[in-house]
Amino acid sequence: MSSIYTSTEPSVSTFNTQRYAPQLVEGVDSVLIIGSGGLSIGQAGEFDYSGSQAIKALKEAKKKTILINPNIATNQTSHSLADKIYYLPVTPEYISYIIERERPDAILLTFGGQTGLNCGVALDRMGVLKKYNIKVLGTPIKTLETTEDRELFAQALQEINVPIAKSFACETLEETLKAAEEVQYPVIVRSAYALGGLGSGFASNAHELRELASQSLSLSPQILVEKSLKGWKEIEYEVVRDRVGNCITVCNMENFDPLGIHTGDSIVFAPSQTLSDEEFHMLRTAAIKIIRHLGVVGECNVQYALQPDGLDYRVIEVNARLSRSSALASKATGYPLAYTAAKIALGYTLPELPNPVTKTTVANFEPSLDYIVAKIPKWDLSKFQHVNRDIGSAMKSVGEVMAIGRNFEEAYQKALREVDPSLLGFQGSDEFGDDLDNALSVATDRRSLAIGQALLHEGYTVDRVHELTHIDKWFLHKCMNIVRMYKELESVTSKDALDKDLLQKAKKLGFSDKQIAVSVSRGISSKIGELEIRTLRKSYGIVPFVKKIDTLAAEFPANTNYLYTTYNATKNDVDFTDKGMLVLGSGVYRIGSSVEFDWCAVNTAKTLRAEGKKTVMINYNPETVSTDFDEVDRLYFEELSYERVMDIYELEHSEGCVISVGGQLPQNIALTLHQTGCNVLGTSPVDIDNAESRHKFSAILDSIKVGQPEWSELKSVDEAINFANKVNYPVLIRPSYVLSGAAMNVVNSEHELEEKLTMASDVSPDHPVVMSKFIEGAEEIDVDGVGYKGQLLVHAISEHVENAGVHSGDATLVLPPQNLSEDVKLALKDIAVLVVKAFNITGPFNMQVIKHGDDLKVIECNIRASRSFPFVSKVLGRNFIETSVKAFLGGDKVPAPVDLMTNRKYDYVATKVPQFSFTRLAGADPFLGVEMASTGEVAAFGTNPLESYWTAMQATMHFHVPLPPSGILFGGDLTKPLLGQVAKTLSTLGYHFYVVDEASKKYLQNYIQPQQEVQVIAFPKNDKRKLREMFQEHDIKTVFNLASKRASDVEDPDYIMRRNAIDFAIPLFTEPRTSLLFARALKEKVAEKVKVLESTDVIVPPEVRCWEEYLGYKA
Repeated sequence: MSSIYTSTEPSVSTFNTQRYAPQLVEGVDSVLIIGSGGLSIGQAGEFDYSGSQAIKALKEAKKKTILINPNIATNQTSHSLADKIYYLPVTPEYISYIIERERPDAILLTFGGQTGLNCGVALDRMGVLKKYNIKVLGTPIKTLETTEDRELFAQALQEINVPIAKSFACETLEETLKAAEEVQYPVIVRSAYALGGLGSGFASNAHELRELASQSLSLSPQILVEKSLKGWKEIEYEVVRDRVGNCITVCNMENFDPLGIHTGDSIVFAPSQTLSDEEFHMLRTAAIKIIRHLGVVGECNVQYALQPDGLDYRVIEVNARLSRSSALASKATGYPLAYTAAKIALGYTLPELPNPVTKTTVANFEPSLDYIVAKIPKWDLSKFQHVNRDIGSAMKSVGEVMAIGRNFEEAYQKALREVDPSLLGFQGSDEFGDDLDNALSVATDRRSLAIGQALLHEGYTVDRVHELTHIDKWFLHKCMNIVRMYKELESVTSKDALDKDLLQKAKKLGFSDKQIAVSVSRGISSKIGELEIRTLRKSYGIVPFVKKIDTLAAEFPANTNYLYTTYNATKNDVDFTDKGMLVLGSGVYRIGSSVEFDWCAVNTAKTLRAEGKKTVMINYNPETVSTDFDEVDRLYFEELSYERVMDIYELEHSEGCVISVGGQLPQNIALTLHQTGCNVLGTSPVDIDNAESRHKFSAILDSIKVGQPEWSELKSVDEAINFANKVNYPVLIRPSYVLSGAAMNVVNSEHELEEKLTMASDVSPDHPVVMSKFIEGAEEIDVDGVGYKGQLLVHAISEHVENAGVHSGDATLVLPPQNLSEDVKLALKDIAVLVVKAFNITGPFNMQVIKHGDDLKVIECNIRASRSFPFVSKVLGRNFIETSVKAFLGGDKVPAPVDLMTNRKYDYVATKVPQFSFTRLAGADPFLGVEMASTGEVAAFGTNPLESYWTAMQATMHFHVPLPPSGILFGGDLTKPLLGQVAKTLSTLGYHFYVVDEASKKYLQNYIQPQQEVQVIAFPKNDKRKLREMFQEHDIKTVFNLASKRASDVEDPDYIMRRNAIDFAIPLFTEPRTSLLFARALKEKVAEKVKVLESTDVIVPPEVRCWEEYLGYKA
């Protein structure tokens, strides 16, 4: 296939000629960019960042950009970036509809993660790209196919004598078992065309392999069996190549964990710390050789296994697209990889591109660093029941943090605190008991604590820990430096003995004020607090220095606003005359706090800049747009702790600090900031505290006569039992200061109450637990709004499809509301007016209300931006964050109040549905409750609720519409009519109905048409392979399992049905209201779907319209 890049000659550089004329790809005016869809484990916020950078690069080159991405919470789906935005499923089917409508000249596939890449390969195979004469910018499809197909990849690397692990591509279980005998156990299994190591794992015998391969083959057509190199070092290189063959390696990274753990689940350091010069250059040379041979145009990531005690190595894989590692490498080096890759895709060459960060060098240089970067993953496994906590070759983490320091100890301790603010830094935990050796040898999400426990408290030597973990001794010796510092601090006998030298030494090793306070308090009889240490430290003149990430190791002057703080320096790299507004970002992505808060932070900074204010962002999440170099005037890659925020506030002489757009994390330090002299913009932290404390909140609601469920504050289990008996079960227990329902539980009996109470009080020992009556069968409503000095400026009312009891982050939201009368909408507005006044709100707030009959009760109010802010802003065409910022600034900036809800007619509706990642979390029960479980969201517009829900469901990952005559498996609670109503709705559409017992068959027959057969099938609940065969034999394409409560153990047949639907990538519905809605959508839409798919002409379905067309204007 001929290349779209006609010339292989470099054009003259932009820096040395006036005749500069770049030789770009001809005939490209409009470009279709494929987004990555909802955030899921393995494919998260990094693609919002890389896609946003690509769009910026294309706009600079005056190209029209068309974006498909149903993730409404992202920054890239804003008209300030893309020209046209389609909130539609990222599937070959929907992309071809957009191509038919828009006729773009070219397409970018490498900025939408694995999803985008897979779609591109499929569109090429379907002949769509050829039919519409669309140019693929950047790395050609053939290269993408080579890197994704394991056999082709192995052949390509053999051609240039680069070693890879011996492997066999298999398409059946029999082939897999045979291959394993040939390479010999232990083996690793990988799926082709899978993201984040999905469907991969280790097997040390045939039994383990049979289980693993059954699941892997249901997720991918081809799997690879190769010899395991567990225990070798894992090294990564980020490489860039342009159309004429210029190549640079931008960053190399080393995993703290040895090979065997997916790089997304590994602790990583950049640049590599333990490689010799020979090893470094051997792998660098190989990376450049590989990328040239494969013909990558743009950016690519090469992963190696390196022998720990020799020069032998193997290539593990090559990702010929932007990845999570590229986002990390960009932020770690200050080299904008995605931006550069997009420019290269257009035909620019490296020497003719200026580096937009430094502004003084060309893009054709390799960064050199005078600092060290640590990345640590964030897992949220404790939110799931029955989940397997081991980490291995399939990724399980939901986010990651990045910390910068001048030495290993400083960077590592910062990063540990960023992942979990309750950690002091490198520390142990007594949770392992006698099982410590196992906790060290088998990697889990808690292993760094096990290493801390072994070295700090159990007297293990570095050699012993190395034996058990295979972690390089260099890293462990560095951890020992921290251990020695702890011992030194603990030996201090009085506050006066904590002299300047000791304090300075601790700060240089990354110890926080709080960490020092806790350590010193162990040796002194009286307790010392964090603020005392801060005062002492400042009295000694010990304050952090601000350094630039200059990527040039200070060899050339670098004009960059990428900053970090360190105690290992003697002067600041910047002066502090801006008095910029501080904006606190969201920190690490986790369940309950994700890209939607990054959208809020970015829009806050944008609005402040538009109003002529200088902006300073603090955030440490490398996946975000808020940490991109051109979003703010100054960016601090730093902790969001009280200590660090106050340091920066004081250094910058900031005018004010915005704490209400980054989710719960900044909120938790708001009161301390306020009490120590920080000017917090918006609602006073005292009022925020009144809303966060359940007790104060409820008392204020009583005083303004706003209804709420009956509640009581609990100090003992006996009090709780008495209250529950008074209001009758079920009851809801909830601690103060929660994020996404942590330790919230619905309790149905006294026995359960005693069990659960011990959990909740562990979560927040400083705050008492509040218990309220749980109202069954009630509807839930979200009210998002903005206030100004106690007056309501704007609000949105979104209704939940699910009944109350499903966490609002896991709920399906509909806006504008479809089933609320004008009277109810007015009543909700009245409540909002009262609440805004009572808490004197200035800025954003979110309120959750339950409706039972005509009765409205407020269950929660967060005085901050919520996860639904981007959704309501984009659906209503009014930016709620912009309004919030103008309220912060006050005066004539404040917009006039507007009512977007009552007596307003909209001719469209949008539905937001959750994106779950249960496939990744082996064993987790996919049952929804008051604890949030989703990792992301997608949304779609439509002319009616069914159309928008139908489209939004197809936009969730791995969702395939079940077409008749496929099979539907039913199960769950037979005492309620819910399952029967679903079956009744679907009974005339030509599907085969299956159940696993006679009782379910009898139950369904009461609801459905007599001509609809129901077949009872054998359900081999403990045999993975037979289960897979059962799903295949009966062509089961959907499972409805409406159990009334969570499974108590893994033998529960409903749990097994739910879990296996997930494991075999079959759409699963477990909640009655959404099940019925989907059944109604199928009934109305499936015939049209079949017609569209069978037609030889391209029929574009009615929902394929861009955002602007629905709104009627560009929001």
